[in-house]
Amino acid sequence: MAVCVAVIGKENSPLYLQTISTNNELRFHYIVHTSMDVVEEKVSAANKNSNDIRELYLGLLYPTEDYKVFGYVTNTKIKFVVVVESSNTTLRDNEIRSMFRRLHGAYVDMVSNSFYIPEIGRASCRERV
Repeated sequence: MAVCVAVIGKENSPLYLQTISTNNELRFHYIVHTSMDVVEEKVSAANKNSNDIRELYLGLLYPTEDYKVFGYVTNTKIKFVVVVESSNTTLRDNEIRSMFRRLHGAYVDMVSNSFYIPEIGRASCRERV
């Protein structure tokens, strides 16, 4: 199960960040912020080898003592970051991929809504996550 979900904009500004507990929220902001460097490295490396269709799922960005950080980038350069506990050994890679696909689908549905207002959209995004 994810302990933190973040949506990061094109210019690496956080659009949405939700944690399970509010006690470690600042720590998760730091983890997500530091993961942006790894995301940029993986995206630039993929662009150099752009002979085939780019893979949206970036995989494991980096592990910490307590958490594993996974990344996903859309074609419009919106980034999704999911942080899971390192002790969760039952979570497989294909489950993380499907989690990102569902998050991406929810994000597309939210942004495609003609009544979507970005400031109000955070509450509706929280309901979907």
